[in-house]
Amino acid sequence: MNLPSFLWLWKIAAWSMGFSLFAYLMLAITGSWMFSTRKQKQPRPQGLRTAHLAIGSTMVALVLILLAIGLIGTIGYYGNLGHSAHLPAGLTVVCLVLVSAWSATQIRPSRPWARPLHIGTNVALFFAFGVVSLTGWTVVQKYLP
Repeated sequence: MNLPSFLWLWKIAAWSMGFSLFAYLMLAITGSWMFSTRKQKQPRPQGLRTAHLAIGSTMVALVLILLAIGLIGTIGYYGNLGHSAHLPAGLTVVCLVLVSAWSATQIRPSRPWARPLHIGTNVALFFAFGVVSLTGWTVVQKYLP
């Protein structure tokens, strides 16, 4: 493809990744807070669950934006995919985020398996975000002038 510089696209990706990591941190904080109140049998602060769900929805959107940017940018620049370990790392993050979001919708007393799946997926996501960040840094170096 004969397209203009992709630098603007990578700037959007960098901001999206930064906001995704911030959202993950906020989800860890709000999720831990909900866990703590449940274990201590205290009432949950009003709006905490709603905030957790809103931040989680935002993170899903940001990760899907990152997926689209990665696919469009890589195909536009190279003409095909698979030039680094960033593709499988990114797809792993996308899958984990989607599993986490889906499992969150399943959490209720009648489904005791959903909460451990949600928490376990988010622990795995911590490591996957680390790998995708490292591999992404090597990819960014290829595009810088």
